[in-house]
Amino acid sequence: MQKLTSILCLISIIGITACEPKQDSTASKPITANDSQAIEPVVKQSNSGLCHDANSGSFKRTKNFTPYDSMPSCIAAGGKAYKGYQSDFDKAEEEAIEEGRSFVSLYNRNDWPHWIDSDKDCQNTRHELLIATSKKPVKFKTDKDCNVLSGEWFDFYSGETYNDSKDLDLDHVVPLKFAHGHGGDKWSRERKQAFANDLDNLLLVQASLNRQKGAKGLTEWLPPNHSYRCDYIAHFNKVMTKYELDFIPSERRIVNRMVQACEN
Repeated sequence: MQKLTSILCLISIIGITACEPKQDSTASKPITANDSQAIEPVVKQSNSGLCHDANSGSFKRTKNFTPYDSMPSCIAAGGKAYKGYQSDFDKAEEEAIEEGRSFVSLYNRNDWPHWIDSDKDCQNTRHELLIATSKKPVKFKTDKDCNVLSGEWFDFYSGETYNDSKDLDLDHVVPLKFAHGHGGDKWSRERKQAFANDLDNLLLVQASLNRQKGAKGLTEWLPPNHSYRCDYIAHFNKVMTKYELDFIPSERRIVNRMVQACEN
């Protein structure tokens, strides 16, 4: 418990979540225009669930909101970014492209073939993992036994169990786009395919959480299931090491502190 408290406190410093969700000063009860003591926060989550920072055209107009100290905090709590929002990673990639820096080229997801059927048995990577990880015999959509319909899967990100395969996405623990921006852009197509289908880098998780995570690294997103966060950090770092991917210095400093907090 002490280890978990330490890592949650650390994460609050970098703006992912707060130490104690029930007492979170940045994500408390919704603030209204009638609250004369309200201090305008960095991020507002509207009643419709959209997260707005000062760059959003709706930031000033949003009067009834839940406050957060950062966009990642708001998104990690279940909010959705406003249209046009760019994460720090997206901004860094865009800047690198504009400056013509060689460490990253324009990302194209089609360059990373994934969910392949390497053994030609009609079951691609996703469905083979659904079969392998189900806690009970799976049922298929047709009698060809190609696509899994149902089973029983535990999602480490949410801490919940699911029975419908449609509720789950196959997540790259280290996202393809993140890998691309941290050294993977120099790989051959064959190595990109191996990475994209490596079972060491794949987890079946709640679809909405996978989409919330997107291409974010450890400094921008952690699973809402607090008890799994240290394992997630270790898993992410293991894949980074396996493929010799490098964090940028600012990321490395934060990740090192995360690891230290988990070890204490």
